[in-house]
Amino acid sequence: MNFNRCLYNIGEQLGSEDLAALKFLSLDYIPHRKQEPIKDALVLFQRLQEKRMLEESNLSFLKELLFRMNRLDLLTYLDTNEEEMERELQMPGRAQISAYRVMLFQISEDMTKQELKDFKFFLSEKIARYKLDDDMTLLDIFIEMEKRVMLGERYLDTLKRICEQINKSLLKKINDYEELSREQGMSLGRGPDEFSNEALRKTFSELHFEIVHYKDYTAKKICEVLKSYQSMDHNNKDCFICCILSHGDKGIIYGSDGQEAPIYELTSYFTGSKCPSLLGKPKIFFIQACQGYNYQRGIAVETDSEQKETYLEVDSSLQKRYIPDEADFLLGMATVDNYVSYRSPMEGTWYIQSLCQSLRERCPRGEDILSILTNVNFEVSNKDDKKNMGKQMPQPTFTLRKKLFFPLN
Repeated sequence: MNFNRCLYNIGEQLGSEDLAALKFLSLDYIPHRKQEPIKDALVLFQRLQEKRMLEESNLSFLKELLFRMNRLDLLTYLDTNEEEMERELQMPGRAQISAYRVMLFQISEDMTKQELKDFKFFLSEKIARYKLDDDMTLLDIFIEMEKRVMLGERYLDTLKRICEQINKSLLKKINDYEELSREQGMSLGRGPDEFSNEALRKTFSELHFEIVHYKDYTAKKICEVLKSYQSMDHNNKDCFICCILSHGDKGIIYGSDGQEAPIYELTSYFTGSKCPSLLGKPKIFFIQACQGYNYQRGIAVETDSEQKETYLEVDSSLQKRYIPDEADFLLGMATVDNYVSYRSPMEGTWYIQSLCQSLRERCPRGEDILSILTNVNFEVSNKDDKKNMGKQMPQPTFTLRKKLFFPLN
């Protein structure tokens, strides 16, 4: 059968619930923001083709999708069946959908309507009830929990606690997943990014800053800490720097409780009117957090081109969203809006490691902070996420009125 005709026949037999299942199981390859406009299966198939996850010569991912969502009747269009898929997916390295996502989908399939209501009730302690409307499916809730970093391969505590209260058989699925993951050597421990923490401590100690470390704070507590610094007397200080390593989305960072803290609110505590003892002094924020769920793509450029570098321009509306419209602020973001940022398990985050290395190397040469951050942009943008063909582009935004140097002596 013709390839496109085959996809059309399959798509015609997939309803709205099937589409939701397909989209959820594909989340590791197509981010949620890219999925939102997709309203039918044929469009999803096109997105998968663009990612080269679905080709006439390679139907393995589509086969696995249909198998995982239990649409075994459609496997005949792809010249396979349930028994063949079971044998195929038992072979090491053949499964393309993560065991974590399959586990979540199985829980959603097994949960009753009453258990879903109970789940929403217990989750309302963490997420406001108005965001858990009656129409939300469990897959929708899982996506919202992942956005707030309340759920992930390493973040299963909240899910386990609720499942234990509503149905212990659902908890068993999670325990089975964890046991399988341990057997396969996967690390599920929630470890802080000690590499980046140590790099920041060492770097700013060398630059003569007093270091105070706060760990795993809720969104409310983060705001309270910054307010406490707002009320301090900084008259005998030259500069204030705040580094935040967390998860985030566009314009926000998440606390350890999954609640949002707007970046603009965090920086606005230190305007001249609210923190007079820092008036006229640099207020610097370095924020290592995703600002979305999309992957940036690399673009080939002519290095000797005379084309104007329009990418260096800063949109003033974007600037005001993050830092107050007052003097002497600098905000160093790990990534531009809508995109993910990266962390190496062996080296730490791309942005913080590059920032610290550049500060240690270039401050002794007498370079100012904006020149150093330009170098950070260059270094980070040259790194590659080979799995997702992704890139990362940091973004400094500032209202500094003078060049800023960090002398070592």
